[in-house]
Amino acid sequence: MRNRKSRVFRYRSNGRNFRRRTNDNENIRSITGSFLNDRPKNNFKSNKSVEQLLESYKILAKEAISLGDKILAENYLQHIDHFERIVSNKNLNQNNNLSNNNQNNNLSNNSETNQDHINKNKE
Repeated sequence: MRNRKSRVFRYRSNGRNFRRRTNDNENIRSITGSFLNDRPKNNFKSNKSVEQLLESYKILAKEAISLGDKILAENYLQHIDHFERIVSNKNLNQNNNLSNNNQNNNLSNNSETNQDHINKNKE
């Protein structure tokens, strides 16, 4: 019988999930060529707008409810809730930006009229 030595496991990378540390102690980064480098979290990339995604998840939730799949329907309803929050934040930010732009325009118009008054008073 042979005596079997326990061998140290040597990890051999095939190019995926291989990570290395940088010299300046930054976060661990993937090597270029890894298939996850340019993808967002969870490998999710959609060509649809948030509003379109919201509508498609509403349709999927209705279908799941009609089929009687409560778990899948709940999953879609959670997606709907998430995208509704995104849409409401987006609309709120747009409204804030519009009001800020209007205020800035009013301020600049007021400063221009004030400058006109000052120039007339100097003459």
